[in-house]
Amino acid sequence: MKANPSQIPYRSLTYHLVDADSRTESIGWTSGSLTSNSHTLLIFAKGKGSLHVGQHVLTITPGKCYLLGPDTTYQVHNGTDNAVQYSMLTFTVIQVDEQQHMTYKGELIPGKLELCAYPSSHLLGLIESLHSNHEYTSHIHWIQQHARFHELLAFLLQQNIQSDHAPTSVQAVESVIQYVNEHYMYPDLTVKQLANMAELSTWRFTHIFQERTGKKPLHYLTDLRINRAKELLAQRNEPLRNIAQEIGYTDEYYFSRRFRQITGMSPKQYAERMDVSKRVNDWTGHEVDIPRVPRRILYYGETFGDLLAIGMQPMAGPCSNNTLNQQADIQYALDISHRKKSIETIEWKPDLIILAHADEKEYRRFSKIAPTVTFNSFAPLAQRLHTLGDWLGRAHEADQWMKWYRTRTDNMWRELQQAMEPGETASIFVFDHGSRLFVMGMSGLSTGLYHKHGFQPTEPIRNILNDGLGYKEISTEELPFYAGDRIFMLIPVNTISKQVAKVMMQSSLWGNLPAVRNGHVHVLEAERWNNGDAYTLSKLLNLLPELLWSTSCTT
Repeated sequence: MKANPSQIPYRSLTYHLVDADSRTESIGWTSGSLTSNSHTLLIFAKGKGSLHVGQHVLTITPGKCYLLGPDTTYQVHNGTDNAVQYSMLTFTVIQVDEQQHMTYKGELIPGKLELCAYPSSHLLGLIESLHSNHEYTSHIHWIQQHARFHELLAFLLQQNIQSDHAPTSVQAVESVIQYVNEHYMYPDLTVKQLANMAELSTWRFTHIFQERTGKKPLHYLTDLRINRAKELLAQRNEPLRNIAQEIGYTDEYYFSRRFRQITGMSPKQYAERMDVSKRVNDWTGHEVDIPRVPRRILYYGETFGDLLAIGMQPMAGPCSNNTLNQQADIQYALDISHRKKSIETIEWKPDLIILAHADEKEYRRFSKIAPTVTFNSFAPLAQRLHTLGDWLGRAHEADQWMKWYRTRTDNMWRELQQAMEPGETASIFVFDHGSRLFVMGMSGLSTGLYHKHGFQPTEPIRNILNDGLGYKEISTEELPFYAGDRIFMLIPVNTISKQVAKVMMQSSLWGNLPAVRNGHVHVLEAERWNNGDAYTLSKLLNLLPELLWSTSCTT
């Protein structure tokens, strides 16, 4: 949808920069659900991933720019091999007229989330200039910073607002991309024809097209056609000739060859497979055809017990949680620390692999063996079960389990009110990988402790939760900063980490913590307690009351 300048009072609008923040997030990071307080620009400089805005899932690549209006809910996911680096510019739009000045919360460019920004190198240069001059030593510096921001905003608005004048090159290519999306079934589309529509040379048209879509024009067109063919093959039982013609191929044999080149199977094989499979979108953006009723599931991740809660019995899971493996009667156990060796010698031929991390190289390795989907094990419990239920045909079971769990959890915390102080905060710490100290966020034991009627996170831990992090490494000196009214100290199996924890708990720093002085410390076995999967959390409903009512603080 093109912006119409008559809809927006541009000449009466002024723009005030509130903040210019540069962020770098690690592999597999997710922001959690965020809401923009004012107009917000997200500009990505490095990395790949996805931006979720309402029902829209947008691809993140370097040079991409997105404009969010006030009160827009969104999430950023980094699910590739590299860290994602992006800038977040928040600004207030003020409408000025003769009568009054007021905050303008409407759309600046109706119907557009992703903005044209060509060349992207110029956009990134403007952002770099903003960040390199972020320290304001005088009022003049602040005015100069606003001038830089207005230069950037003008650069974006110029390319994205339709006017009565001739469109820019980028706008022309955007129009052609829309044309291709709507007319891919025309068999005579050529790059030269499309370039002529944009009134650009073939070279310049191809260059801009590839920057906007990540693909050359013919590759983009082929992908559109093949994806539409997949939909038709799954929905209809028609001669291949009819499907080929409907998507823009006059030669059914050429279509069949192209289909096999791209998908690795013939159209007939794909149609037969779709009779017993369905297509899903995974955590990191892969579109995968998985069995409708998988029977040999290999689950690779720390929330293995989520499957057990919805009545699924995987054929293999992680061997790191021996307690869970014994309780759930797992047939086999994969050694997470030696996954490459294990996966190359696997003999049980799974029909579905669920991979709870975002390593793209590992994904490619697993996907050669069986249909593979990535899964965000740091997502909230309800979201995880909803996803698994949808994938595995267990949506009803997932909903019923969550209703049961919420009721039981509410009842448990109400019964525990006398064992706690009102608003009591809690922290969970663990040493791992030698002498490294971690505070738990959205994973492990903390998922069962933080509750509206239960323990509350300290403010620094709340920030970790808001950032969607499963945990955060901290120094020993930072421990008092994160420590709550009650401490749960998790002791690992690893001998070195266990000894480091023992030494730390004999230090004066530890002894001076209010929770330690008040006797509000629980020392627990990490292997037994530090799991946030649904199966373990259900067991915690009995274990936690026993722990909190007991006179001893060690178990």
